[in-house]
Amino acid sequence: MEPDEDRHDRTDHEIELLAERLWAWSRDPDGEPGLGQLADAGFAVSGRTARYGSGRPCVALLLPSDRLREFGHNLVAAAIVGAALATVRTLESGSLVVTDRPADGIDAVLTFQPGVHTWAAAPLAARTELRVTVQGNSGPAPEDSTDAVAGLVQVFTAIAALRARLPAGSEVRGIVTHGGESTDVVPDFAEARFGLRAPDAETLGRVVTEVTTAAEGAAMATGTKANVERFGPIHARFQDNPVLSGHFARHLAACGIHASPAGAAAIPGRAEVGDLSVRMPAIHPSVALHDPVRAVGSRAFAEATGSPRARTVLLATASALARTASDLLAHPALVRQAWDNFADRARRRG
Repeated sequence: MEPDEDRHDRTDHEIELLAERLWAWSRDPDGEPGLGQLADAGFAVSGRTARYGSGRPCVALLLPSDRLREFGHNLVAAAIVGAALATVRTLESGSLVVTDRPADGIDAVLTFQPGVHTWAAAPLAARTELRVTVQGNSGPAPEDSTDAVAGLVQVFTAIAALRARLPAGSEVRGIVTHGGESTDVVPDFAEARFGLRAPDAETLGRVVTEVTTAAEGAAMATGTKANVERFGPIHARFQDNPVLSGHFARHLAACGIHASPAGAAAIPGRAEVGDLSVRMPAIHPSVALHDPVRAVGSRAFAEATGSPRARTVLLATASALARTASDLLAHPALVRQAWDNFADRARRRG
């Protein structure tokens, strides 16, 4: 078997050869990296999944399902494709999968999130969305009408007041999705969506109850009626696998970026990663791209994905991901350690 140091040197060298292409892919929407580049390298592509090799161990590199620059997903996509192309240069057994929807039979899921901190194990909250519809009444005269938009505004006011007493680590954000059709007619229907986050599923359930009660009471005060329903699933809190995240952090440090202990506050990230982490060993580190004052999801953060720092983050994470994936494929014992840790943490949670 090839020594680890030699294998790491080969993956690093491959990333160096790919560097300009990866950077161009991340910056140019027309040059988006994807499964086509992997097919050219010998991956078998089916739908949104590309596979190289066969059997176990099987490592998945998780692609984002979009290229939102406000969240740095353009960098994630380029780094994942680069890591895949580098990893298969050292593949002797097992299989590598690149996908945005890992199925069963995966031994580890690897991805990352550009952010404002460098944390090997970035906290991702449990989350869900609620749809709030407010029903009013368009009467023959203004005094006979109840304004659904006025009711919805009161709902937002009540939820804003609620934030001060939410459990620690919880958050509620809302957007208006329907506010009427014409200024000449008192709207009898209005709608909003609220994103809810909490440190765990139990706390999230309490937040859902609080928001529902606040919305219904606020609408009633304006003579309207609010209906609150779940919009989409409840996504699990991310469960880090320290065997994998520690391994990745050491490789990231070797590439020049050092992780610090994670903070308590949840960071923006892909909801599906939390769901995957309770099914199989996974990592979702945050790698600092911008000043902590600049929020992930902002226009400033999108602009930062074209900065010199972004190029450094792209190439370092691609190398660290490739090193980690190649280690897992070369050492089944490391995969067993990750699964043993996964099973132990699952027992303690349950």
